[in-house]
Amino acid sequence: MSWLSYFKHFLSRSLFCLILAMLPTTGFADRIKDLAAIAGVRSNQLVGYGLVVGLSGTGDKSLGITLQSMQSMVSRFGMVTDTSGLSGDNSAAVMVTAELPAFTKPGQTLDVTVSTLGPAESLRGGTLLMTPLLGADGETYAIAQGNMVVGGLGVSGDDGSSLTVNVPTVGRVPQGAMVERMVASPFMTGDYLVFNLHRGDFSTAANVAEAINKIFGNDVAVPLDASSIRVRAPGDLSQRVSLASLVEEVVVEPSTPPAQVIVNSRTGTIIIGGNVRVTPAAITHGSLTVRVRENPTLIAQNKTTTEGAKVTTEPAAPLQGQDSDIEVSEAKARAFVFDPGTELSNIVDAINAVGAAPSDLVAILEALKVSGALRAELIII
Repeated sequence: MSWLSYFKHFLSRSLFCLILAMLPTTGFADRIKDLAAIAGVRSNQLVGYGLVVGLSGTGDKSLGITLQSMQSMVSRFGMVTDTSGLSGDNSAAVMVTAELPAFTKPGQTLDVTVSTLGPAESLRGGTLLMTPLLGADGETYAIAQGNMVVGGLGVSGDDGSSLTVNVPTVGRVPQGAMVERMVASPFMTGDYLVFNLHRGDFSTAANVAEAINKIFGNDVAVPLDASSIRVRAPGDLSQRVSLASLVEEVVVEPSTPPAQVIVNSRTGTIIIGGNVRVTPAAITHGSLTVRVRENPTLIAQNKTTTEGAKVTTEPAAPLQGQDSDIEVSEAKARAFVFDPGTELSNIVDAINAVGAAPSDLVAILEALKVSGALRAELIII
């Protein structure tokens, strides 16, 4: 390395350390790394169809697709056979899935998940044969093969009884796929890096751009919309990586989230945001209970017979009647008043004071929203 090259390398490292020292360290802000992701830097889903062999009688039996897969497999080695001469007791047709992280290079390995397609009872002890893993474009990006790890267990008796622990029809092959092709990323090309916020917000986007410009200079970062911030990037890849690492460590104070009340109608869970406000309102909430009791009663009756001039009366089987008792009761409703600008703590205290159940709280919030007193978005999930 020449003296001039060494000096440039030393200067670059010194500048890197100086910028790191300039980064704010307040505990009330978040790193850009936690708020946003670089556009194009993402993982890709892979999927493939394969065959698992070596099972202990827990395979697909006579499933047609499994027998055809076995026939196709052995034909690659110059053998000719018919599906009638094959048995799928120890084999299973499976789908193989994997996730290809960004910047993964050919020769690196991936973990794969193997799931049965047919009636196979368990994949324990099986071996996945060579399976191409395809991307959304139909191209092969990895090849999977290897012995599986199955966490489930299934046993059965001759009388038809069975016991299954966890899921024995799904297994994994750790580092079972070899990457054959790299996915091109826009990170390596172009004049800009675009950071996309995990949650779009105009104020947060403006704060992120301002924080970056405060350290790297004016007009380095430009907010494009509520979700994206464009940052000028150098053409040299090593400098581009250094810039991305520095920008990710910049801390930003995100804007406060919008006022929202989220209600899960299935579980009764209610989340009230800290910015929720209520205008002056008086609320009365009670419960009306109607009880209907049916009391069966017996009604005596006589049976009368006439023979000529002789009339005979004798007791007969009683009739069963119904005596309905309807009772209506209404619990005393407690009223409470929200003053102007009431905050979250006041809302919670008031509702707890009247002992409202989750269903009552939902009714109160819906009524406040309809009346216009609730200054928040009510979301029912």
